[in-house]
Amino acid sequence: MTNILEVENLTKHFRSGVRGHPVRAVDGVTFSVTAGETFALVGESGCGKSTCARTIIRLYEPTAGRILLDGTDISHLGVRQLRPLRRNVQMVFQDPYASLNGRMTVRDIIAEPLRVHQPDLSPAETTEQIVDALAAVGLGREHLTRYAHEFSGGQRQRIGIARALVIRPRLVLCDEPISALDVSIQAQIVNLLRDLQDELGLTYLFIAHDLSMVHHVADTVAVMYLGQIVELGPTEMVYAAPLHPYAKGLLASVPKPDPAVDLMSRPPAIEGEIPSPIHPPSGCRFRTRCPVAMAICSTDEPVPVAVGDGRQVSCHLFK
Repeated sequence: MTNILEVENLTKHFRSGVRGHPVRAVDGVTFSVTAGETFALVGESGCGKSTCARTIIRLYEPTAGRILLDGTDISHLGVRQLRPLRRNVQMVFQDPYASLNGRMTVRDIIAEPLRVHQPDLSPAETTEQIVDALAAVGLGREHLTRYAHEFSGGQRQRIGIARALVIRPRLVLCDEPISALDVSIQAQIVNLLRDLQDELGLTYLFIAHDLSMVHHVADTVAVMYLGQIVELGPTEMVYAAPLHPYAKGLLASVPKPDPAVDLMSRPPAIEGEIPSPIHPPSGCRFRTRCPVAMAICSTDEPVPVAVGDGRQVSCHLFK
């Protein structure tokens, strides 16, 4: 199958007030997403997942690296050059309260992408497509004239999904789309996204820190730490036998139905705080929290190593 998205050595640094040292939010990320799959980026808060997604969609200008969408390098295209390409890639944001304009009706919110990308549609055709998008996410025509504050959090996220899908994109970036929702609503939204993927042939880049949910939705998972990918591979393999010490600790922190049964065999959870992305540790960035750090970890930065079955890991243990 062909790759719909290819990211090569993607880097995004922000200016900081610490004597000109940049914030290394994303620092040399490389991966590809196959058409029709769900690719998940996981890691602790502050590891660079959302910044990576926003840079891919060009809400942020990349500092370095390449972003290829269907083989076209969009890394440094201007706004006018990006416009026709953006029809194929849309984003569902984390906070349904902040991502919807409170002064606009549902009809106007969902019509906005159509006005930009399909300006020749008649009012009747626009309304028809909006109603179809709402129906796809479980809402109806009666919601067209309502405002965002009249809906629950789950309904608002459904509206955000409808806005992303109304122009039928091929790739959808989901930036923690369920983290701001009640637990009872999260499963509904995840099941909705999976149903829409099957129905419309969508490809997802799924950003999350809920590892138990990622296990159920993702085909491939990449584990990020401090702006870099430390392990990447098929979801079932990574979850069954993680290789990188950080991935092991991350999965050990996932709550189990009966912790007592598994308490003796599970590896210890990660200790300590994530270092500053302004002054990341030398060598391996995880070494300050790693239980198996070696002398080489403080001097040499590990490079990705292929370990078979489509997996790769950045760790000196696998050199």
